[in-house]
Amino acid sequence: MKIQRLVITISTFFIIILTGCKNESSSNVETVNTIISTIQQKYAPDKRAARFEAALVENGTDLIIKGITTNEKALVNFKEKMDSIGISFTDSLLLLPTADLKDKTGVINNSVSNIRSTKGDASEMATQALLGTPVKILQNIGGWYMVQTPDMYIGWIYQSEMDIKNTVDFDSWLSKPKVIITEMYTKSFQDDEENQPVSDLVAGDILALIEESPDNYTVMYPDGREAFIDKKHAQLYENWLTSLQTSQKTLVETSKQFLGLPYLWGGTSPKGVDCSGFTKSVYFLNGTIIPRDASQQVHEGELIDDKKDFSNLLPGDLLFFGRITPEGKENVVHVGMWIGNNEYIHASGRVKINSMDSTASNYDEYNYNRYLRTKRLLDKHTNGITYLKDKKLYTK
Repeated sequence: MKIQRLVITISTFFIIILTGCKNESSSNVETVNTIISTIQQKYAPDKRAARFEAALVENGTDLIIKGITTNEKALVNFKEKMDSIGISFTDSLLLLPTADLKDKTGVINNSVSNIRSTKGDASEMATQALLGTPVKILQNIGGWYMVQTPDMYIGWIYQSEMDIKNTVDFDSWLSKPKVIITEMYTKSFQDDEENQPVSDLVAGDILALIEESPDNYTVMYPDGREAFIDKKHAQLYENWLTSLQTSQKTLVETSKQFLGLPYLWGGTSPKGVDCSGFTKSVYFLNGTIIPRDASQQVHEGELIDDKKDFSNLLPGDLLFFGRITPEGKENVVHVGMWIGNNEYIHASGRVKINSMDSTASNYDEYNYNRYLRTKRLLDKHTNGITYLKDKKLYTK
């Protein structure tokens, strides 16, 4: 009888010990996950522009934190919070860019390169980058590179889509005079008897200038290929930049060059655009970089209307559409640009013009009903807007 009681007592003791360990471990996991969530919200609330992706892995009694971050302050703050509560862990968080890529810059080498949400050809296209665009290289996994574009958008691109330059080579590339393509679509050619094409080119592409003749520019691609282009289809970059007179009129004129262009999810070029890729492209060709997506663009500029009163709108203003969820959260899903006369231009199936006037033949009742607000970005210096005149992206 005493032996039985002793066995029961010892068993109970070990159950209590094990339960206590389990409860403590569970509490630690909950605490760590709360810290991870807090850091994400503070430093990387939008994973399109910044990353803090951490996960807790339990290995017996050991806690391992695995993941990546693009923000060094987030990493430091995370470690400070963990130290402050006395939870020991194995640190497997990777700060991007990785050490081997810190002195590397990618320069887009195709007329248009597709940037994907995750690595792999079958992955969703998130955005595009034009020839000559410098991108920050963050990580390399099997020839797929995580990159960040000048509008801060993060995605994946295959190595053949860009030329990877070290600091010296990139500085050399920047120091070369540049040419910008102004024709919506054209080609470059080899300087030989057959004049074979080197590649197609689209408006906004940037190449290095080698030589100028009465009719042509001889140019160089980021990877060193040489070609010539018709001068009627391009301008010297510095001349183009200096002559920019971005206005309501120029924004409307540029937007109409896209009329009839097919809708392409992730598209930001004259080969195809989605709704926000269209407005981004129009502003870029007028010397202004704005955020990539409609849900990002809506936070820029000055509020003009949110009551369906279109009387104060000016050409170039951006109209945003979407819905309010049952929980009261706003979901912005579409954007277009006002062109005057109660009309706006947008990419929906194709780039087209619709009206907010219910009596007009091109009245768009569907988007009228889901209209949210209008913002003015022209000459409004908010955080997400970059003017090419103020920031040297293509030259030193």
